[in-house]
Amino acid sequence: MQIVPQSVEQLITELGKLPGVGPRTAERLAFHLLKNEPARAAALGAAVGALHAGVRSCRICHNFAEAEECAVCAALNRQRHLIAVVEEPFDVVAIEKTGLFQGLYHVLGGVISPIDGIGPDRLEIQSLLRRVQDGGVEEVILATNPSLEGESTAMYIRQQLEPTGVKLTRLARGLPVGGDLEYADQITLGRALQGRQAF
Repeated sequence: MQIVPQSVEQLITELGKLPGVGPRTAERLAFHLLKNEPARAAALGAAVGALHAGVRSCRICHNFAEAEECAVCAALNRQRHLIAVVEEPFDVVAIEKTGLFQGLYHVLGGVISPIDGIGPDRLEIQSLLRRVQDGGVEEVILATNPSLEGESTAMYIRQQLEPTGVKLTRLARGLPVGGDLEYADQITLGRALQGRQAF
């Protein structure tokens, strides 16, 4: 006997496929949509339906965009000599929320991961090399995640860009604000000591 209607079960299944959404959260979301007025569910459905029709990849940096160029690449007040290389578009959002970076971005679309069958040819590395070789870029910040794959990807990009003579930098690593030394792992604590600054 099926207790939940098939349409609700289908919604729960689809919501459960989203990252960070477990079965219980998927159920809560589905029942929340069902309990509210149909217009809210219709608005959500319309937004999801229009998602792929209205969003594309920026022709320059490969970030999400609604036109040929994303909002960052189209902005005239950005520092065009500075490029931060990130793994995914949501990394752009994270950096932009700081309000401290005024350069441009380059979204790789992932990281090198031989286990998953992802090599350098599946990422936007060649387009990064072209951007640097076209001139005007003075510094490339390798802002990949501090994971094994992120570090490997950064090392590969470094090898590819070193012959161009562009300045290569890496995001600082260390202790998070509000963190306790006793809970820090050895690598994080070691990097915090190596990257110490004048006080």
